[in-house]
Amino acid sequence: MFNKIFASILAVLMTVLQFLGIAYYPFGQKVDMDKFELTFSDEFDAELDRSVWSGHYVWGNDSQPRKGAYWNTNLAYTEDGSLIIPMKYLTEGMGGTGEGWYSAGIDTDSDAVNGFSQKYGYFEVRCILPDCPTAWAAFWLMNDGVYEADGSGQDGTEIDIFESDCIDDTVKNAVTSNLHFDGYGEAHQKMGAKKFLIKGNPYEEYNTYGLEWNENEYIFYINGVESYRTDFGGVSKNPEYLILSYEMGGEDGVAQDSSLDKTKEYRYIVDYVRVYQYK
Repeated sequence: MFNKIFASILAVLMTVLQFLGIAYYPFGQKVDMDKFELTFSDEFDAELDRSVWSGHYVWGNDSQPRKGAYWNTNLAYTEDGSLIIPMKYLTEGMGGTGEGWYSAGIDTDSDAVNGFSQKYGYFEVRCILPDCPTAWAAFWLMNDGVYEADGSGQDGTEIDIFESDCIDDTVKNAVTSNLHFDGYGEAHQKMGAKKFLIKGNPYEEYNTYGLEWNENEYIFYINGVESYRTDFGGVSKNPEYLILSYEMGGEDGVAQDSSLDKTKEYRYIVDYVRVYQYK
C-alpha cells in the first residue's frame, strides 16, 4: 500500500513539473524487472539481421527524403557488438537520390520475415546519442492504428520512448518522450514532449531508455528510474513494432543547417534492444 501511495505522489509531482515546463533528472521508482520475462532481444553481436529489421518507410536499395536528410536502409550496420546508424554527407548521393545528408530508420514491422510486435510489457534500448546539431535519434513504437482518426489512441499510438532532440538546447544533455495518435493531419493529437535531464554525457556514454506499457498507463524510464507516467489517449490496446531512427531537421532532403561539417560522420550507437512481457 505504501509503495502505491508513494508512486502516486511522485507521479503527481512529475506531472506538476512537466506542466510548469521544468526539466528534471528522473527521480521515480526503479523498474521491477522481476515481473517480466524476455521475449525479444537483439544484442547486435553479429551482422544486422535483416529478416527482423527492415527499412522504416524505405525499402530495398532505394533512398527517400526524410525531413532534412535521406534514408537508406543499407546505411545501418553492426560493428564491435553495436548497431551503428550514421548520419553522413554523400556528395554522389545513394539509392537513386542526389547529394545530401544520409541516414536510416529501421523497424520490426511485418515487412520483415521475422518481424516482431508486442502489446504491453517493458521495452528498452541501451545507446549512445549522436552529437549532430539539428539532428536526433529515437527509439519508438508504432502500428497502423495510429492513422485511425477516431478520437482515441487505444487502437494505436506512436509511443516515443525517447528522442534526442535537445542537442541544440541550452541544456543539451536531455531527451524527450511523447505520444501521438489520430494520424498526422488535422485530427492529429499529441501529448506534448516531456523533457528529462541525463547525468553525465549521453553523447559519449551509454544510457538506457525504457517504457513499461500496460492496460492502464505508460511509464517511462531512464537508466531504470521512472521519469514520467501517463494514460494520455486511453493507452494503446494493440501490438506495436519497434523503430530505431535517426533524423535531421529540414525538408525534402534539404538540411536546415547548411553550416554542418560535411566531412564528419555522426553516429547513433545502439548496444542492445530488449523487450519483455509480464509473467
